[in-house]
Amino acid sequence: MKIAVGSDHGGFFYKEKIKEYLKSKKYEVVDKGTYSPEPVDYPYFGEEVAKSVASGEVNFGIIICGTGIGISIAANKVPGVRAALCTNEFMARMARSHNDANVLALGQRVIGLDHALTVIDVFLETEFEGGRHERRVRLIHDIEKGKI
Repeated sequence: MKIAVGSDHGGFFYKEKIKEYLKSKKYEVVDKGTYSPEPVDYPYFGEEVAKSVASGEVNFGIIICGTGIGISIAANKVPGVRAALCTNEFMARMARSHNDANVLALGQRVIGLDHALTVIDVFLETEFEGGRHERRVRLIHDIEKGKI
């Protein structure tokens, strides 16, 4: 499985740790930046990860900023992306199983690193249930296309 990761300066430390963790679990990791803790603007990195997911370059994305809010808003502007800000395992499980989320957003200033790694595991290991949830995901696609 191929995973894109990206962050601004507020999530840089976690991004580097998450890359190491994912590689240790044999995931292929694509780093979309930022590449230092120098101040940068999060929308660029949310968009880069989101575009790599939407294009099929990668299977999933993980984005990190200080809270996870701004970078998830930016990522969700890319059609085909369903970025979910998750602070616990339940949210990660529901984001995948009910919403077919394909990008996980985390906040470095909100969640501890060990807990973030657990949330990542749950997100990546949970399958989309389909069924009644499929209709709702299709409605999201229709909104993106201006059909609703």
